[in-house]
Amino acid sequence: MRVNEFDYYLPKELIAQEPLISRSASKMLVLNKKTGSIEHKHFYDIIDMLNKEDVLVINNTKVLPSRIYGKKIDTDAKIEVLLLKELSGFWECLIKPARRVKVGTRINFSNLFMGTIIQKLEDGMCHISFKYDGIFLELLEKLGEMPLPPYIHKKLADQDRYQTVYAKELGSAAAPTAGLHFTEEILSKIKEKGITICNVTLNIGLGTFKGVSEENIEDHKMHTEYFRMSKETAEILNNAKKENKRIIAVGTTSVRTIESIYGKYKKFVECAEDTNIFIYPGYEFLVTDALITNFHLPKSTLVMLVSAFSSKDIILNAYKEAINNKYRFFSFGDAMFIR
Repeated sequence: MRVNEFDYYLPKELIAQEPLISRSASKMLVLNKKTGSIEHKHFYDIIDMLNKEDVLVINNTKVLPSRIYGKKIDTDAKIEVLLLKELSGFWECLIKPARRVKVGTRINFSNLFMGTIIQKLEDGMCHISFKYDGIFLELLEKLGEMPLPPYIHKKLADQDRYQTVYAKELGSAAAPTAGLHFTEEILSKIKEKGITICNVTLNIGLGTFKGVSEENIEDHKMHTEYFRMSKETAEILNNAKKENKRIIAVGTTSVRTIESIYGKYKKFVECAEDTNIFIYPGYEFLVTDALITNFHLPKSTLVMLVSAFSSKDIILNAYKEAINNKYRFFSFGDAMFIR
C-alpha cells in the first residue's frame, strides 16, 4: 500500500486551533465500521452509545511541559528541544535545527540546567545528558512549554486543556487527544451506568506522531514507546474477553497498548515494556471492539490505524462527511466513535 492512498484534502479553517469551552460539547461522528453508516451526535451523547457491560480502556499518561528553548554556549544560537523519552542517565530528544549541533555541543537553558549532546541520531533526534541542581521535573515545570503540535498556532491560555481530566502518569510528549473530550461528570455517569473504566499508560513519543516518509507504508518503521499495564487492568480485560464484553479503547494509544500485550502474550498480563506496533489495513484486531478517537492527519499512521479498524474507503468517506459538516479536526477537534 502507498502512503498517498491515505491522503485527503482538509480546508485549513477546519484545523482546530483551541479547545472548546466545554470539553464534551464537541461534535461526535458515530460510524458503523462494517456498513459505513453515519450518525451525527455530540460527545456528551457517548453515555447513550455505551452498554452496561462495556469496558472502557483509557490512557492515563500525563503530558510533560517538554518543549524547551536554549542557546548554544559557544555561539548563542537558539536551539529548540522536545523531550521524548527518559533513558538511563539521558533523554531521547527531537532537536531543531539539528544541523547546528554535533556531539559535544553544550546548550544552556535559562541558567536552570545545561544539556550536552552525547549522540546524534536520524530524523533530527539525539541523546542529551542534562546537568542541573535540584529535581529535573520541577525545573521543567518552570521552563518548559506544552508540546502543542505544529499545526496549532494559537497560544494555549490554560495549559491543563492539553491534559485529560484523568491524566496521572507523567512522561508523555503529547496528549492522548481522544480523551480530551471527557469530563468528570461524564466519567461519573459512565460508571453509574455500570460500565467499567480501566487504565493503561502509554507515554506518547515520536512513534505516534512521526510522519510516514516511505512511499510504501510497509517500509515505515515505528519508533518505540513505553507502556504499562497493571495487574488490576489485566484481570478486568481478561474477564471481559472471557465473558464477551465489549472492549472499547479511548484513543489509538490505548489500542496500540492492548493489542501489543494480547498479541505477545495471548492474554492480558501485568507488564511494563516498549512497543513499536504499526497497525495498518490488513491487521486483524485481537481485542478492540470499538474505538473513540479524533480525526487524524492525512497520510499519518493514525489514519492508517483507523482504516485498519474499519476500511480505508469507509474512513475516508466518513472524513469527507465530517468535512462537509464542518467538523473540527486534529488534537483540539471533534470526536469519532467507531463501532
